Amino acid sequence: MGDNVILIGPMGAGKSTIGKQLANRLSYDFIDTDHYIEEKTGADIPWIFDIEGEQGFRERETNALSDVIQKHSAVIATGGGIVLKEENRDLIKSAGVVVYLTASIEQLVERTFKDKKRPLLQVSDPKQRIIELFEQRDPLYRSLAHHIVVTDKISAKNIVNQISTFVQ
Repeated sequence: MGDNVILIGPMGAGKSTIGKQLANRLSYDFIDTDHYIEEKTGADIPWIFDIEGEQGFRERETNALSDVIQKHSAVIATGGGIVLKEENRDLIKSAGVVVYLTASIEQLVERTFKDKKRPLLQVSDPKQRIIELFEQRDPLYRSLAHHIVVTDKISAKNIVNQISTFVQ
């Protein structure tokens, strides 16, 4: 198993926010797979979805994951749907300690409500979409997780403290 910390979970669970602080705490590099894709392509995620569709984005996501797990001592924040492909799940399992960050549906809705950079939530009923995605993906997240951390109403600092005990 690698020496990275891989953060998985739904949109709005706090993977990027917590990942940055955790990387700082551990003196690790921080890599967000969505930002990595945007840097590599020069295009933002909504544009990639518009032009290539979800399938095209998922292929880019697999390529990005393959690249970033080669790093050592990194905290890697993944996109919420990265667990959908078996190939990605295998890569994640081999890369290090997997932490599933989760939150209540209400918290996920509140945290993503106004975010226009989430293509899967640009629908008439974003809350229902979050529920559907959560029900589909939660078993996959749980199957990969070494640790599960609920982020509802807990400060990022406290969550970082908690995760730090798993990886040191």
